[in-house]
Amino acid sequence: MAGHIIGNQKIMASFLLVFLLIPLIHAGRRSRLSRKKLEVRNHLKRLNKPPLKSIKSPDGDIIDCVHIAHQPAFDHPSLKDHKIEMRPNFYPKGLFNESKVSFDEDVRNSKPIVQLWHLNGRCPEGTIPIRRTKKDDISRATSVKNFGRKKHLTFPQPRSAEPHLISQSGHQHAIVYVQGDKYYGAKATINVWKPKIQQANEFSLSQIWILGGSFDQDLNSIEAGWQVSPDLYGDNRTRLFTYWTSDAYQATGCYNLLCSGFVQINNQIAMGASIYPVSGYGGSQYDISLLVWKDPKEGNWWIQFGNDYVLGYWPASLFSYLADSATMIEWGGEIVNSASDGQHTTTQMGSGHFPQEGFGKSCYFRNIQIVDGSNNLRDPKDIDTFTEQSNCYDAQNGNDGDWGNYFFYGGPGRNPNCP
Repeated sequence: MAGHIIGNQKIMASFLLVFLLIPLIHAGRRSRLSRKKLEVRNHLKRLNKPPLKSIKSPDGDIIDCVHIAHQPAFDHPSLKDHKIEMRPNFYPKGLFNESKVSFDEDVRNSKPIVQLWHLNGRCPEGTIPIRRTKKDDISRATSVKNFGRKKHLTFPQPRSAEPHLISQSGHQHAIVYVQGDKYYGAKATINVWKPKIQQANEFSLSQIWILGGSFDQDLNSIEAGWQVSPDLYGDNRTRLFTYWTSDAYQATGCYNLLCSGFVQINNQIAMGASIYPVSGYGGSQYDISLLVWKDPKEGNWWIQFGNDYVLGYWPASLFSYLADSATMIEWGGEIVNSASDGQHTTTQMGSGHFPQEGFGKSCYFRNIQIVDGSNNLRDPKDIDTFTEQSNCYDAQNGNDGDWGNYFFYGGPGRNPNCP
């Protein structure tokens, strides 16, 4: 009998302990949730500067017109007393004497690409347009700290690559590249599409990479192009983007203006805003031109969109290797393959069609150029191509009198030859 009493007492004590612990567990959970809410609220406050005017875009974005001196760039420790440069001191030589050409007369008269928010207004002089970050945007990220950042191992490593390492990261590429010299910029005209993304945590982009240093913990990178990223933007629209890092995507840098660093001077183009129209299979083709170059006097890296929009610059103080020059330039596409069901996903790169299909069906880069040590814009030498799985995504380069150095690239992802 005594044994039963002692046993019952132990059971009662256990119940009592659980009963007393439940409120503590709930209180801990509430505390963590309130800390996360506070963290999100504080981050939104840091990113969303008080606007002088706000514009509601037809795609649901809100574009805030923020005073140029109040932009996120100046939260960076090294830019506290930074004096804004309102124009570059130098442009690359040869920039303004190019002919505007196309493989197809039908696309020569097509409308220029614009951003959707322009339909409902423009930002006044002295301000810059910033896509407003919403609570939902941050909540989709793995953490507040990781919001707006790429994961590690997101750069193609053409020669020093370890294939098993790249495939584990889930990132795949189809690119052309040059290396072995000092580079001070790059240019390209990029065909714009709306590739399909299978999983929300995947993306598809087409961009220029300006790379300095080794493919290790100290890689410096400046990137610009277009992307479809449901995780980052909450939709499947094609958007203009930039990116930078000075430590191989570990702790520095971000997309667009989602951290301090990049200084925007343009009041007409919003980083991360959607662009339209996009190309259609067998239909009209649309492209954008991007130029990134280093100011030989101040050392800052500038970016220009199209022929008319100098967007801003990355101050030289953000970088180590790129404070001098780039050691590799890459042009091309990148996707994330999550392989969630053990198969390659059907996330498309470019148009979702292989390069063999050619103009109007496959995505292209044309008039690819580099900026050399004499600040000359010129054709690159010794171009190589690289892809991890050419049965999933491929690249084929060529040279044409009008298009200069060009390449078609992309693919559908999963197919009979890419299981």
